[in-house]
Amino acid sequence: MRAVAVILTGLLLALPVPASAATVPADPLTAELDRIFADRRLAGATVAVDVREASGGRVVYQRDSGLRVLPASNQKLLTAVAALEVLGAGHRFRTTVHARGRDLHLRGQGDPTLTYERIVQLAAAVARDRTKRYTRLIVDDTWFDRVPLGLDWSWQDEPYGFTAPVSALSFAATARFDTAAVEVRYHGVAGRPPTIRMWPPTGTVRLVNRAVTLGLGDTVEVVRAHGTATVTVSGAVGAGRSGTALVSVPDPAATTAGLFRAALRRHGVTVSGRTSRGTVPTDARPLAAQVSKPLVEILPPFLKLSNNGIAEALVKTMSRAADPATPGSWPTGLAAATRALGRLGADTRLLTMGDGSGLSRRNWLTARQLTTVLEKAQGRPWFPAFRAALPVAGDPDPMVGGTLRNRMRGTPAAGNVHAKTGTLSGVNALSGYATGPDGRHLLFALLVNASVDSAAPLLDEAAVALTTTPAAGSAVPAAGSTVSVTGSTVSVTGSTVSVAGSTVPAATAAVSATAAVSGTGSAVPAARAAVFVTESSVSVTSPPRRRWQRPGSGVRAADLSGWSSPLSQRS
Repeated sequence: MRAVAVILTGLLLALPVPASAATVPADPLTAELDRIFADRRLAGATVAVDVREASGGRVVYQRDSGLRVLPASNQKLLTAVAALEVLGAGHRFRTTVHARGRDLHLRGQGDPTLTYERIVQLAAAVARDRTKRYTRLIVDDTWFDRVPLGLDWSWQDEPYGFTAPVSALSFAATARFDTAAVEVRYHGVAGRPPTIRMWPPTGTVRLVNRAVTLGLGDTVEVVRAHGTATVTVSGAVGAGRSGTALVSVPDPAATTAGLFRAALRRHGVTVSGRTSRGTVPTDARPLAAQVSKPLVEILPPFLKLSNNGIAEALVKTMSRAADPATPGSWPTGLAAATRALGRLGADTRLLTMGDGSGLSRRNWLTARQLTTVLEKAQGRPWFPAFRAALPVAGDPDPMVGGTLRNRMRGTPAAGNVHAKTGTLSGVNALSGYATGPDGRHLLFALLVNASVDSAAPLLDEAAVALTTTPAAGSAVPAAGSTVSVTGSTVSVTGSTVSVAGSTVPAATAAVSATAAVSGTGSAVPAARAAVFVTESSVSVTSPPRRRWQRPGSGVRAADLSGWSSPLSQRS
């Protein structure tokens, strides 16, 4: 039994130190995270971690949280927050059609969600006008500059859908809003070459089919030759098997114009001349418009599916908001985003933004800056939509689980962790929100750079630990809870306390005591620590453990029950 000197004044009552402990026990969560990040797979890698309480930002765990590291697609967290601040949650993108004489003008303002179906609707609206024949189609893509690819993007990735060119006039191949890319669909047919189709159907991309139907597997590769519009399909696919691949187009505005012309033709409107580029005259007559959903509704495909095209369109749109008279550009848009993050509380001296998506290796940030942004976001009116747009661990629905749909399944983190993933060669990241086993809301940033093997499994293990392992102070009894204390006599000024099943002095009593006590159960503050009590009769037991819902229990991305922002009253 260990004697502890406890001084209690006014409303303060010290808790007992366990008799078996010479010192306060190590924080279980710290010990578990230290074990995970000491894994030999991270030998030689840079590990930057910051875990905090969502309410107040108290540090729960840190590991080189001030080191500047590559974020990969965690960069999208900064882009989303900045866009919500600069553009507003209700921002919508517009695509319009105008007429002047026999010239038809198609103008884009950066909509990354303009699907083929919406392009057809635009053509149908034009067809309702009395004019059915035009001489020229003039494309206006001057809302953005004509720099198509981001800083330090790998040239070898240029043909693929995730590194598609950025344009003010673009199209989305699918409902996932794969911007400026076509989806090549193939199907193995016994005794014949595989069938190859392209969506949306465009004449601006040339398909070359060199694939064969053979065997049982799928080794098909779909590649666009660098700097060309020729896409070659090669490899083998088994009979009856199907697959898809996304391939970027070299000129999104030209492809969008081609899709629009074809849709006009099907609706009885003809354009006799070639397509050219130019600006819409001020006296042109508006004919039709397509308006996107508000930004808050675009967030889910952006963050859950880690959509690079949406990220870069947002950056250049922020540029237009900052400087309306100049075409949207990466330098101006990124500067506007950085200023917005600074106003929110991020230390922008430690922040370098090279693009909006995280593809660039000129993006640098610290884990602490990520958690700062996550913390401050809670006080903004758009926070519920932002958090709901993050991938939900273990949920198989792509529009809920997103890039986490196959991760952390069957663990307490499933349905609990809402976080953005990040992956580049040698880079893994996972940052977002979780609820601990004691019900405390946490925010975290986990980033690994220069790892030889993927660190994603270890980051998942760490995220699971946040949901299952108590942190320091998490087991401290709350006001009015019960304590179990074993036999000793406590000498108290002005009051008497019996130890077994005792009655504790009222919170209003002034108490000074020297006690020989022993306790069982949870972690306890060091000697002379103080805990507020509001009940005159207090008996303490371990806090109840949270019951976790397993995958499939109905926890959805938009479930914000119990998540109260410490700053919500300011919004």
